[in-house]
Parts: sequence; structure tokens; C-alpha cells
Amino acid sequence: MAVDPLAEIVTLLQPAARFSKLVECAGSWRIHREATGEPFYCAILEGTCRVKFGSHPPFVLQAGDFVLAPAMADLVNESIDAPADLSTMIPTQVRDGHFRVGRHNGPADLRMRIGHCSFGAPDTALLVSLLPDVVLVRGEPRLATLMQLVGEETRERRPARELVLERLLEVLLIEALRSGPETTAAPGLSRGLADERLAAALHALHARPEHPWTVSDLAAEAALSRSAFFARFSRVVGLPPMEYLLAWRMALAKQLLRSRDLGIDQVAERVGYGSASTFSVAFARHAGMPPARYARSIPRSD
Repeated sequence: MAVDPLAEIVTLLQPAARFSKLVECAGSWRIHREATGEPFYCAILEGTCRVKFGSHPPFVLQAGDFVLAPAMADLVNESIDAPADLSTMIPTQVRDGHFRVGRHNGPADLRMRIGHCSFGAPDTALLVSLLPDVVLVRGEPRLATLMQLVGEETRERRPARELVLERLLEVLLIEALRSGPETTAAPGLSRGLADERLAAALHALHARPEHPWTVSDLAAEAALSRSAFFARFSRVVGLPPMEYLLAWRMALAKQLLRSRDLGIDQVAERVGYGSASTFSVAFARHAGMPPARYARSIPRSD
């Protein structure tokens, strides 16, 4: 059965909207947002600005650009002409969902829609580690449209609001992640899937996580030598192949344990371990507690 690794990971993350707003900027301005570790995304509707995430080099955003940080580091967003000694500013609310920063009179030089969401998965850090730190997408206007829909749905109190928001966010995140590899050098799963050779290995790994994979097996799926595959996978995805496999198996194991539909021995078999005891040792080393205790500590996942 065909599997989509990106869709699997985004679905497991359980995204939920926190808020979305329109921000207009004029004159010289600078905004600093401290690291939240939560997803941050931004679509530039009009104008140009400069942005810097954590230790990443700054880059320029212009109309039509979309940027996603699955776990936001310290963020500095500023006008292109902002002097080095300019103090940071706090956006002023104009009306519900609409803010302004910099010069308060006259037309805006920049309009952007920004959004924050959260991930409901207990193993968010594990899953986010499989994604790029920052994704930059250029020339995909439907991402801004999706953001607008998220913003409207966030503010309205319609029936099935939470379900609609969850699905919109899943589409938004998947669209950004599958569009981003062409315009960002950040390693991650999306870049791996954009590499034809690595994509073959990733799809095989996700389709059969229970298989006793070795680096040689995965290299054969990618039609590469063992050494070439190991180096290419580590560079492009950001994790060595076996470390990625372990992370994915543990994410699946946590999902299966939360559902409480299977015994420990069955979960072990589903994620590639020959015995419950071997799985329990690996899981405890990774999660800090035995699988049985983990299952009892987490609310049931439907």
C-alpha cells in the first residue's frame, strides 16, 4: 500500500490553530519574537522585509513568499532599511485580527499574514526533528489563501470549527513542506522526498517499518552504494538513516500505545522488534519509561 511520509507525520502531529492575524508595516520597523518552540508561519501579501530565525542567516521576503518554522526559534522581522540601533516595536491592534507596526499614518509598505499553531502530539519534539528548521516557499499564492481561510475560521464560531481548522492546517503544512525543498537548503524529510533516490528509500521505510532494515537494504532501495547512500541521506534529511528509522518507529510505537488496542508484543512486532523485551529496552531508552507505563500515562488516543 502506498504511503505518504509527509502526510503521516503531519497527521501524527495533530496541528491546532492558536491565532492568525494581518500585520501592516510602514517606515522603519523591527519586531522581535522570542522562541516559542511552536509552529510559526507567515505569508507576505505586499512589500518586502528581512527575517532571521535563531542562528540561521537572515533572508529577504517579498510579496508571494511563505515561510514556515515548525518549531520557532528567536525571530527578528524588520524593514529592509532598519538601522542597526533601531529598537524593537510591539504591533498595535487596529481592530480584531488586524495590527500595525512602524509609522502609524499613511499607506502601509508591507502587508503580511502571520499565524501560530500548536501540535497536540505528546511526541512533538521527536516528529518535528524530522522536519526542516525553516521552510521558505516562493510563488505559491494558494498558501496565502489557505492562511486566510485559517484566519477566518479561527475568528468565526461555526459548527465543526475545530475539525475544519485541523484539516486546513494539515493541508497548509503539507503544502508548505512539499513546496519548500526547491527554495530552502535546510535539511529535513521534505528535502529527502524531493530527492528521487532518497525518496525511494523513505517510501519503503515508511511502508514497512516492521522490516529489519539495514543501511545496505535502504541503499539498495535508493540504487546507491552503502557509503554514498549514508552520506547523502545524512546530509539531505539531517539524520543518519538508522537514527531516522528509530525516530519513526518510536513515533509509531507511541501512537499505537496511546490507542491501547494492541499488547506490547504486538506493538513491538508492528515497529520492527523481534520480542517485547527488546522493544521495551529500546523504548525505555528513548522515551525515559517502559512502554506499559507510557501507555498508562497518556490519555487514550481515538
